Amino acid sequence: MAATGTSPLMREPTPEGRFGRFGGRFVPEALVPACQELESAFRSAWADPAFHDEYLGILRSNGRPTPVTECRRLSERLGVRVLLKREDLTHTGSHKINNVIGQALLTRRMGKTRVVAETGAGQHGVATATAAAMFGFECVIYMGEVDVERQALNVFRMRLLGADVVPVGSGSRTLKDAINEAFRDWVSSVETTHYLLGSVTGPHPYPWMIRELQRVIGDEARDQCRALLGGPDPDYVVACVGGGSNAAGTFAGFVDTAAHLIGVEPAGGAAVGRGIPGVVHGSLSQLLQDEHGQVLEAHSVSAGLDYPGVGPEHAHLADVGRARYVPAADAEVLDALGLLATTEGIIPALEPAHAVAWVVRAAGTDELPTGSTVLVTMSGRGDKDAEHVMRMLGPQ
Repeated sequence: MAATGTSPLMREPTPEGRFGRFGGRFVPEALVPACQELESAFRSAWADPAFHDEYLGILRSNGRPTPVTECRRLSERLGVRVLLKREDLTHTGSHKINNVIGQALLTRRMGKTRVVAETGAGQHGVATATAAAMFGFECVIYMGEVDVERQALNVFRMRLLGADVVPVGSGSRTLKDAINEAFRDWVSSVETTHYLLGSVTGPHPYPWMIRELQRVIGDEARDQCRALLGGPDPDYVVACVGGGSNAAGTFAGFVDTAAHLIGVEPAGGAAVGRGIPGVVHGSLSQLLQDEHGQVLEAHSVSAGLDYPGVGPEHAHLADVGRARYVPAADAEVLDALGLLATTEGIIPALEPAHAVAWVVRAAGTDELPTGSTVLVTMSGRGDKDAEHVMRMLGPQ
């Protein structure tokens, strides 16, 4: 499970937790020991074969390996060969379970009995509530009031699993504000509580640790694609990016290949494309902010991408030119969701529909030439968004 390949990219960050000029650990003094404890626990666990055996064993019993699905009708329509890495088929319906199981094992290893988490779309919240039930942890999940309303089904699922879901009414009442509240809880309860952060954001070691826990997506997909394609890698590897955990896990498997890496951001967020360096939630990264350094609100049709920042390693990959980040607008995301549903019988979550939207837009152009092979990570299934999409589109 250790990082492979010879590229210096997507390996261990500096001792300060830096990826190039991004990353680091910008937290209140009270949280420094907790971050150091977590880093020590992760380093110890990641070097322990018994930890890997238990981690991978639990993942295998919860849907791994996920398949790669060839989209024949969509490929014929677009003139490019489209493959999907099906993280939507894992237990709880998204890639979030990979990270959550790993951090739950670390929580137990650190002797803590309570977890707090944040969630936007609810996928990370449901996965966290599931793991808390499996391991017997007390579980509190913070969620912006706007997201509570548009993800009512996932709120019900979290509560059914025994979690205490706390609506957050401050700020824009979305993911950014939920993260703020989770940090405040962690500061006041750090002796007994682990903050089970959901994306490759936050202070060191979270961006590195969560990328490694999601690396299983890319490693599996690389081997599966080589088997399916008879040797070569896909020409393009595409994933949606909010904080960017599914993209980080996917890119990690292909960073040492010749594949073009494409991260698709919401047009109303696009922290890589429109942001400038700034500190948010414990690390330095690309961040939407005004000329006075005030954080600007992001907008996305997808609650899971409604975040003004991005994981620092993505900012670094863009900085050195190894990955390219492009926007997708709400309207083309909804069109792409419908196209995948009607051509392949797969209803994606709104987050990966962003990645599909770029493929649809770029196919046949210089960005994605006809005849190319493209792998898209299907990071979550669309059940959670069905009512939200129905309200936007009306009954079909």
